[in-house]
Amino acid sequence: MPGRAYTVMTSLLLCAENQCVVRHSTYAHTVTINEPRRTPRQRRSRDTVDTLVEAAAQVFSREGMTATTNRIAARAGLSIGTLYQYFPDKVALLRAVAHRHVRDADRRLTEVFDRLREQDAPFEETMRTLLDAVVDVHRDRPRLHALLHRMMPADPAELTELQALEDRICDEVAFHLKRCDRGGEDPELTARTVVHTVDAQLHRVMTRHGFDVDTLTRTVSLLAPPPG
Repeated sequence: MPGRAYTVMTSLLLCAENQCVVRHSTYAHTVTINEPRRTPRQRRSRDTVDTLVEAAAQVFSREGMTATTNRIAARAGLSIGTLYQYFPDKVALLRAVAHRHVRDADRRLTEVFDRLREQDAPFEETMRTLLDAVVDVHRDRPRLHALLHRMMPADPAELTELQALEDRICDEVAFHLKRCDRGGEDPELTARTVVHTVDAQLHRVMTRHGFDVDTLTRTVSLLAPPPG
């Protein structure tokens, strides 16, 4: 079965005698990976895969792309042979972590979307509740989420899944912009501007320097001011 291509942004360090020098700030390299080797069908197999994916999330969160399959297997309390029964390499594991993150974010945000539509709260309160939920999805493992954000999936199904979540968030923001008479002449365009701006702040700044919902709320207010 053909592999999948991923472009991963990472730092290039030259290390000698305990000194590391950044030669290039970032570079892009493409790695080709295989699909997971086994599809877990029985409960025990699914539990094994879940254990491996959680262990991978922990190790990637701590070590970034220097993580190894040996350390992931050790963290899971499983043999390296068991790991390779399900995943051919560490990038396949990282893909599984990303897939789990998207599903978890979709589930948690859907609950917030439904609640906000029922509450009919003022715009600032609505946006703060939504931003709190988005930050909560990323707060526990910021380094991992920064890594996932730099990983660009090339598989069409995964791109579709990620795009669908982004579209849902944009639709919800646009709904509340219209409801509260915000967003100017094109609330849908304003909503996408808001979502992409918050996404950049969240993944490129706050995963490194700490999460601040107040800052995100001010950003939204600047991009979608009240009329008049």
